[in-house]
Amino acid sequence: MKVALFVTCLVDLMRPSVGFATLRLLESAGCNVHVPETQTCCGQPAFNSGDRQAALALARKTIAEFEGFDYLVAPSGSCADQIRTAYPGLFTDDPEWRRRAEALAARSYELTQFLVDVLNIQHVPGEFSGSVTYHDSCSGLRSLGIKAQPRQLLAQVPGLTLREMPEAEACCGFGGTFAVKFGDISAAIAETKCTNALAARADAVVGGDLGCLMNIEGKLRRMGDETTRVLHVAEVLAGAPAAPGGKAG
Repeated sequence: MKVALFVTCLVDLMRPSVGFATLRLLESAGCNVHVPETQTCCGQPAFNSGDRQAALALARKTIAEFEGFDYLVAPSGSCADQIRTAYPGLFTDDPEWRRRAEALAARSYELTQFLVDVLNIQHVPGEFSGSVTYHDSCSGLRSLGIKAQPRQLLAQVPGLTLREMPEAEACCGFGGTFAVKFGDISAAIAETKCTNALAARADAVVGGDLGCLMNIEGKLRRMGDETTRVLHVAEVLAGAPAAPGGKAG
């Protein structure tokens, strides 16, 4: 099975460890993983900002780079959703590119969705000594139906206890360019999310989209919390590095 890893912009630039953790998970599940070196952005920021031409150009680029593989897997519900849901609609006036977009969309998955719904894995390589609370990202939850999958995988991690936060499905306030355009609203939403996360009294907040996690971690630190870890689900499932001070994770 030839699986292409779509790294995502934020993972590449801000936390490459998520990409390496995803690679480890896929390889441990028996996948032959490829990482196309010319990949860049899925085009979601341009799409959400109304720049159709840029979104089209990036969609064509991504389709050409990834259509030769059995599956495309991304450690991001929002990027996977862009490819699965938005790409075909971009090519309503171009039947050939629409066909190619639909073919790739049908083979594209968010990481936990792929591990559970396609591979049905029953073991993950990571261990975690402590508790986590899970944040459901908007695109993954509402567009792709990702809810049970990450929890099913976290249940396989030795030493891990899941503590659900109040309103786990509520938005964190990031929303990509939304956080830039509507900073005050975003900050208020993030504060509510962080208050709920802290109410779970978990050692770490875990999620499937790095944008959400960066927003949550930034707000937690501004609220004075310096101890709660904020981790991508791939890092936990693959074996997150030890926390400062030697605490396992």
